[in-house]
Amino acid sequence: MKTLLTAVILASSLVAPASADTPSKRVDIALSNFKFTPSIVTLLHGQAYTLHITDTASGSHDLVAKSFFAAASIAPEDRKLISKGAISFDGGETIDVRLVAPAPGTYEMHCSHFMHSTFGMTGKIVVQ
Repeated sequence: MKTLLTAVILASSLVAPASADTPSKRVDIALSNFKFTPSIVTLLHGQAYTLHITDTASGSHDLVAKSFFAAASIAPEDRKLISKGAISFDGGETIDVRLVAPAPGTYEMHCSHFMHSTFGMTGKIVVQ
């Protein structure tokens, strides 16, 4: 009986979904003058990631992805980094956000600073 219980517990742990606290794959995103690099970020549904986001410009930017951040499972200690679906950066600042990718789909991202989106600071997060 003890062996059966151990086997059941072990089997259930093998199919448990990823959480934002599990080891993650690092994805680098750079915010610079009027662009995101890469402009299309591809993730896999249910996979744990660390978004390593750097503002490489001297001025401030933000990364707004309201529907993506609302749907993703964000690590509890990283939730404070996101306000109203956006992460704000000072020039040269790097922020890491640990999360599990949400349901498959295409999620829009942009910089909300004046005219930044108009000049091309837009992109997509594609979850497969």
